[in-house]
Amino acid sequence: MIDVKGKWCLVTGGSRGVGRLIAIEMAKLGVNLILQGRDKSHAEKVAKELAPYGVQVKAVGCNLENEAEIDAMLSEIDSFGVPVDLVFNNAGLMSHYFADYTANTMDDFHQAMAVNFFAPIKIAYHFLPIMIKRGFGRMQLTTSGIANEPELAAYACAKAALTKFVKDFACKLHGTDVMMNVMDPGWLRTDLGGPNAPNAPESVIPGALVGVLLDDKESGRWFSAQDFVGMSVAEAVEAGRNVNA
Repeated sequence: MIDVKGKWCLVTGGSRGVGRLIAIEMAKLGVNLILQGRDKSHAEKVAKELAPYGVQVKAVGCNLENEAEIDAMLSEIDSFGVPVDLVFNNAGLMSHYFADYTANTMDDFHQAMAVNFFAPIKIAYHFLPIMIKRGFGRMQLTTSGIANEPELAAYACAKAALTKFVKDFACKLHGTDVMMNVMDPGWLRTDLGGPNAPNAPESVIPGALVGVLLDDKESGRWFSAQDFVGMSVAEAVEAGRNVNA
């Protein structure tokens, strides 16, 4: 398990849900954080929550559906002058549920792809070259195990594309200390997952951290957060070594 104390970490969707929980756990490990929220004020509220951990926290606001806003956010982060070594590309958007699954609209596909695919890969393309140049970095993109639900085809297809991106990119990273993997949080009772989901949001910890804390120089793996429920962070990271690409 790598020592992340003092490193800088970007968490998209860091103002609520899984992103907020990840931010809290990383702060406990001594990580400085940059939290993205659609509304900057929401990220700032989480920043105040993290004050007891004695880490530095910065908040940025960005609508991830808007490419110009993503560019502005990335420029703002660059202006902080800190090395972003860890990235949790966590933010996501659930598409509409079409009971008539033949009626999915192109607008729904465009919106789902914008937030769940285009935004995270744009962020990845921004930070990965810097990580590769420095010889160190961790990036985790949040995917989904959703399947056989054409009622939610836009969301499912966007997440499948994201997983494909990571798996194909992995061949360029294997054996280096720059690692990129995907994490499936499971179906959670969050704003995205809805009230009928079987798992509490807190169940993603510690599994959501595994792909970023590992040190085995393997990329392209799928980590299911629900596989690590009940473990300590150290136990989860050790168990994560057995997950194959």
